[in-house]
Amino acid sequence: MSKTILVTGGSRGIGRAASILAAKRGWAVAVNYVRDRQAAEAVVAEADRLGARAKAFAGDVARESDIVALFDAAMSEFDALDGVVVNAGVVAPTAPLVDMSAERMRRVFEVNLLGALLTAREAARRMIRSRGGRGGSIVLISSAAARLGSPDLYVDYAASKGAIDTLTLGLAKELGRDGVRVNAIRPGLIETDIHASGGEPDRAHRLGASAPMGRPGTAEEVAEAVVWLLSDASSYVTGAILDVAGGR
Repeated sequence: MSKTILVTGGSRGIGRAASILAAKRGWAVAVNYVRDRQAAEAVVAEADRLGARAKAFAGDVARESDIVALFDAAMSEFDALDGVVVNAGVVAPTAPLVDMSAERMRRVFEVNLLGALLTAREAARRMIRSRGGRGGSIVLISSAAARLGSPDLYVDYAASKGAIDTLTLGLAKELGRDGVRVNAIRPGLIETDIHASGGEPDRAHRLGASAPMGRPGTAEEVAEAVVWLLSDASSYVTGAILDVAGGR
């Protein structure tokens, strides 16, 4: 069955991989980005090459007005949404908590948690059957950091992702009877550019060797789990938190 999905942070990393894999399924994709329009348009071009409909939409998930405008624009373009991937997130340079500024912590929580809450809220408003939606699936991107804690690295990021796990559990119970499933994925050490933004571009390769599977994961491997949770194949799965972490 063809679907229409929206992916926040869809121009890079896991969001990009999920957008392209969805396009391979023939699904229509709304690709959100915050600054890099060129990268987002490259994803749209790849979707077009695959024969799928896609469009890029700018918007900062930490800004309520941006998120509302994003969903309004996507609904205007595609008429309805069947799935939303709550993927946009940031990490700050590694540091112990004693050295973190309030400004840094605020930004991490504004994007990773407030942004996720706003995105999930707007998705629910448009997808739940009691408000005229046709139901669907929300997939939140958490992190293995939520259960590992990331001491001396970024406990603020880990804490923001722990909140994503809690949001998943609660929202799944809120929306289940209204036709919307809610699940989360906790990626482990995945080869994306988020490590560079944390000041450790080689982190996935350096630490991935210590994972039980002996390597880091790829964004494409996480995308497979994302698309499965968006698809009808997972129709009785909600409130689940799936580790894609190579056993770490």
